[in-house]
Amino acid sequence: QVHLVESGGGLVQTGGSLRLSCVAPGRTVGTYKMAWFRQAPGKEREFVAAITWVGGVAYYADSVKGRFTISRDGAKNTVTLQMNSLKPEDTAVYYCAAGTIYGMPKVADAYNFWGQGTQVTVSS
Repeated sequence: QVHLVESGGGLVQTGGSLRLSCVAPGRTVGTYKMAWFRQAPGKEREFVAAITWVGGVAYYADSVKGRFTISRDGAKNTVTLQMNSLKPEDTAVYYCAAGTIYGMPKVADAYNFWGQGTQVTVSS
């Protein structure tokens, strides 16, 4: 079992920045990749970014490329999402997820464990 704890959400103006963190204190060797997904009201959950623990290979949704950066700290079992140049359309609940080596990194079904989510609101 992997318990994920997210933090760092909040309210920010357009063009501002936020930093989300996800701690996985119970991470096992079976956890190969971590990701952030988001869900806005009335919309489906969508992929934002993912990273592998080994090698730090990163993946991004086209909508956040160049603005968001995902990183990991294996020693602290922490994954961070630095979000810059935020837009109102980035408003959503952001979820951290952990997955094994199986499945495509951008697909939600590839992740076995999910955090409770943290709200990000970008005002115009």
